Amino acid sequence: MRVTVLGAGLVGGPMALDLVGGEGFEVTVADIDGAALAALARRAPALSTEEQDLSDPEAVAALARDADLVINAVPGFMGYATLEALIRAGRDVVDIAFCEQDFFGLDELAKERGVVAVVDCGVAPGMSNLLSGHADHQLDETDSVLIYVGGLPEQRRWPWEYKAVFSPIDVIAEYTRPARYVENGRLVVREALSDPELLDFDGIGTLQAFNTDGLRTLARTLDAPNMKEKTLRYPGHIDKIAVLRETGFFDETPVDVGGVEVRPIDLCARLLFPRWKLEDGEVDITVMRIVVEGLREGARTRFTYDLLDRYDETTGVHSMARTTGYTATSMVRLLAAGLYRTPGITPPEILGRHPDCVDFMLRDLAARGVVYRERVDLLD
Repeated sequence: MRVTVLGAGLVGGPMALDLVGGEGFEVTVADIDGAALAALARRAPALSTEEQDLSDPEAVAALARDADLVINAVPGFMGYATLEALIRAGRDVVDIAFCEQDFFGLDELAKERGVVAVVDCGVAPGMSNLLSGHADHQLDETDSVLIYVGGLPEQRRWPWEYKAVFSPIDVIAEYTRPARYVENGRLVVREALSDPELLDFDGIGTLQAFNTDGLRTLARTLDAPNMKEKTLRYPGHIDKIAVLRETGFFDETPVDVGGVEVRPIDLCARLLFPRWKLEDGEVDITVMRIVVEGLREGARTRFTYDLLDRYDETTGVHSMARTTGYTATSMVRLLAAGLYRTPGITPPEILGRHPDCVDFMLRDLAARGVVYRERVDLLD
């Protein structure tokens, strides 16, 4: 199978390296950054590279023509247009671009073109959806879904105690995009960073959770009256980010600075991103907890899934790249094995209804050291 990875960044590069060689995949990775492509080619001579501007739909379509399946790993603001170009090209897609638009707007097009498009296929959204859907499928009635997830540096360093473990501009979107969740059967919209709470995690300690817009397709596909996703950071992070946001540093409207029009978000990004850069060898961790409760055979039942993952010193791949990227590459292998072939837009929770697909994903991830622990408790 010929697979093209669009994006050679923090997650795209490790995905290409995970797929190339030994599994019947011919892998090409495309990006506008020639230096990033050259670095990947040095690590894997069998990997093909294409230096292309992925913001150009025609370039995306041209790349798709030479592939059987494409992984869309471009930044979120480019994600929807890129996905549409791939579907129009008639290519199956595994998508991890965290775009703001509604994927289901492309559902009919994907069905018309016979395209299988698995969207939001990272760690969260992604495995959080798949395991929530899996638990929901095992319950007769689902009452609540709670998802807590965060990627963090293992060492806390002042002032931010944070490093961007995926596209930094998408991190800022988490802090500005209104958070949608379901409460008492109604869709509720809250400000990002709202409803802070403290939670304890074995092996890490106390983390701070706050609302972000990570529920996404689950609000539409799962029938549960209460559903929420929250992002995890070290305590105190909310206050620092809120000061930047409320001061206007994340605004996109230009302001006049000495006769020069400057978008505040561009200046903020220019100053923050070097300080948020995750350096080679710097240890990061990914922590996630999914809690789904409901009724099964008349008994109140709780499904809990926990993930605690760390930077892999052997491969040099950061944890967020492993947990996000390897979810996507596991899905590529699942599709290549023919376990799912339904055309249209498919969020991972739909595959959660298929036990063979869930088992495949968990086994494939575990083989790469990404291990999810399941616990089932009777509450009555």
